[in-house]
Amino acid sequence: GRMLTPGFVDAHVHPVWGGLDLMRCNLAEDVTSEAYLERIGEYALANPDAEWILGGGWAMAAFPGGTPTAAALDGVVSDRPAFLANRDGHGAWVNSAALRLAGIGRGTPDPPDGRIERDGGGEPTGTLHEGAMILVNRLIPQTSEAEMSEALLLGQGYLHSLGVTGWQDAIVGAYGDAGDPAQAYLTAAQDGSLTGRVVGALWWDRGAGLEQLDALHERRERFSHGRFQASAVKIMQDGVAENFTAAMLEPYCDGHGQWTDNSGISFVEPRLLRSAVTALDEAGFQVHFHAIGDRAVRECLDAVESARAANGTNDLRHHIAHLQVVHPDDIARFRRLRVAANLQMLWATLEPQMVELTLPFLGEPRSAWQYPFGDLLRSGAVLVAGSDWSVSTPNPWAAMHVAVNRSTPPGEVEPGAPAEPYEAFLPEQAIDLGTALTAYTAGSAWVNHLDDCGRIQQDALADLVVLDRDPFDAPADEVGLTRVDQTYVGGRLVFERS
Repeated sequence: GRMLTPGFVDAHVHPVWGGLDLMRCNLAEDVTSEAYLERIGEYALANPDAEWILGGGWAMAAFPGGTPTAAALDGVVSDRPAFLANRDGHGAWVNSAALRLAGIGRGTPDPPDGRIERDGGGEPTGTLHEGAMILVNRLIPQTSEAEMSEALLLGQGYLHSLGVTGWQDAIVGAYGDAGDPAQAYLTAAQDGSLTGRVVGALWWDRGAGLEQLDALHERRERFSHGRFQASAVKIMQDGVAENFTAAMLEPYCDGHGQWTDNSGISFVEPRLLRSAVTALDEAGFQVHFHAIGDRAVRECLDAVESARAANGTNDLRHHIAHLQVVHPDDIARFRRLRVAANLQMLWATLEPQMVELTLPFLGEPRSAWQYPFGDLLRSGAVLVAGSDWSVSTPNPWAAMHVAVNRSTPPGEVEPGAPAEPYEAFLPEQAIDLGTALTAYTAGSAWVNHLDDCGRIQQDALADLVVLDRDPFDAPADEVGLTRVDQTYVGGRLVFERS
């Protein structure tokens, strides 16, 4: 009555960040602003010697306009700086002590790649978007190597409990307040504590140019060992739609259907992006792109097309993650350019953040171009899957539930969700369970160059998962109830549900 599947491979995840969240002030399980403040206050009282209050996991939908305030945070922690990243990692909630320490005031300009949220008088209100986070998090004490190693093993254990046997860490480098996980991976690979099979995507510094190529070569050689291969490079091309930093071909609406003058931010200038991707491709690096908006998606595809023209075809398996808004003209280019579509399936659903902070500002027809899984499948694109944990749950069955139903998985509660569930979101873009399962196993194994994983077959590696049921025998609206009983990596039991 149970089912055996290949091990899941998460093609876009941040397990060290996830582990650090578990160790710090973790807000991921709460759904209201009041609950966030209560948990932060309790954490501050329980950690009186902590120099900073660090953590995160808050959802934008829990706050008016998606922007919490320093004044509210001051009510529970005012004696030391606080820096709490939101779930997607593209914004942070800080208190007044942090703003003072960083010297952020009315006269502080917005950085080129970010924005300081302000009141009508120009005073900072306590939310920092994108590159503006650096103004504060550069002051945070560096995470120790011991903490990073502990976080990696915590994150790895959690992924194994959900059947994940391999993954691509989507940022290996200095980003945010978490620090660089590269040394933790190397240590774990050398001492045998790294049981997952991992590709690390080295961070492309968007404030620099081609001069960083030599350093990336050096990092690839220095940190690749055994089950950890630093063979990819991560380029974050834009931000997110909710704070209007996702790069769009047309400007955002103002919520009343009127055009604004803001079409988001391309973090890497498109000509530089084409040159960088061509050089990385020539050097044998896989490129792992972040692209949310339709302009960012097109710029990434254009960059790969330039690399193909200069270097010819190869087997590096470049991929674009997130793909929230894809212009219909670009769907067929994924197959033609041999670019994999890296899907975060869980996000393709109606929930308060989508309804209140995204749809009104995208307008039509863009709102109907979101998460086009079905169109990508029908076009012949290679589909791979990732969770982006700690942004959202790394449970593959929750994600596949959304891919099949285009609705929230059972048991998932979103901030501000109504009593009656939302209808299915663009159901014509749903994919069948077999396709979703293949993307999360064989597809993601393929993108990680794990050609002997992702399948149950003679001579394949025994990365296997035992489920508590056969989800193909159950109704589609029960897919998300599936649980993992056992996880094996290379034939070794790494998780068993009690």
